Amino acid sequence: MLTLPISLNERTYSIHIKRGIMSELGKKIKKVFKAGKVAVITDKNVRALYGKEILGILDLEGFKPHLIAVEPGEKSKSIKTLVRVYRELINCNITRSDIIVTLGGGVVGDLGGFAAATFLRGVPYIQVPTSLIAQIDSSVGGKVAVDMMEGKNLIGSFYQPMAVFIDPNFLDTLEERFFNDDMAAVIKYAFIKDRQMFERLMEYNREELLDDIENIIFTCLNIKKTFVEKDERDFGLRKMLNFGHTLGHAVEKYFNYGKYSHGEAISIGMYCITQKSEQIGMTEVGTGQKLKQLLTKYGLPYEMPENSAEIVKAIFVDKKSRGDKIDIVLLRSIGECFIKKIHREEVPAFFL
Repeated sequence: MLTLPISLNERTYSIHIKRGIMSELGKKIKKVFKAGKVAVITDKNVRALYGKEILGILDLEGFKPHLIAVEPGEKSKSIKTLVRVYRELINCNITRSDIIVTLGGGVVGDLGGFAAATFLRGVPYIQVPTSLIAQIDSSVGGKVAVDMMEGKNLIGSFYQPMAVFIDPNFLDTLEERFFNDDMAAVIKYAFIKDRQMFERLMEYNREELLDDIENIIFTCLNIKKTFVEKDERDFGLRKMLNFGHTLGHAVEKYFNYGKYSHGEAISIGMYCITQKSEQIGMTEVGTGQKLKQLLTKYGLPYEMPENSAEIVKAIFVDKKSRGDKIDIVLLRSIGECFIKKIHREEVPAFFL
């Protein structure tokens, strides 16, 4: 088992990576927190695959498990769904002496984590991510949120889990298109901090990648750990993890979270901003082409959709805005990034 500690002012916890760790979840929860009832928040796709199994695992350890399943997809990260989750937690009689488990991808982790942060002013929770992007990124660091019609993750908080348990076996049931979509986050980490991982990703075929997936997960999380521990609340260095997100979130919002998935939108954002920064001499020549090659390898888009001017307008409704300025993440070269603060009137120059 690979273990990675996260040391923060608010809470110190560990990430545990092991194939088959889900079968030990009941025992693992007991070591982390003495709870009576366990509310498992998941989505209906994950429930169909693992619902009975997870309930049985928890029941064997003497817990009283309750499963709450929401519709799959980004649209469930909403106030409407959140209220429904609150009501189910009330019906289950969940108290602050109990625990919430988020079992699913990034949407479930964000939604369930925010429910845990706000229900009864805070119920302990554990992340059990089932998608690649959740395993390498969103399950760690304490960012929890729901979306508004006006923008992504506008209602949220920082609320750290008690622990994160990562079972790479979940990826075996992930459809190839979803796996490839989540590879956008792996590519992000390679380009902002790890040139060696970029080179491995370029060389690997799918079988080699899956054989090495535990190490890929660990590498990505270790990168995130360095940023989160230095900047838990996202005021400085942690913003580097937003490479591609400024434009990517705008693409998602413009198409009402329907046409492009999160990974696809972020891929477009990473490539477009890198092409622009390369053109104006801020990024090493050829970086954009190498990024394009890797995105193409995993079937990810890179070209800006039509109506780009309208899409860019959505950038201004972004939590990274600070007054009349916005922070964007640029690459110097593969494995080295920096934050640039630009004025609102400069946005078209960087994104159009």
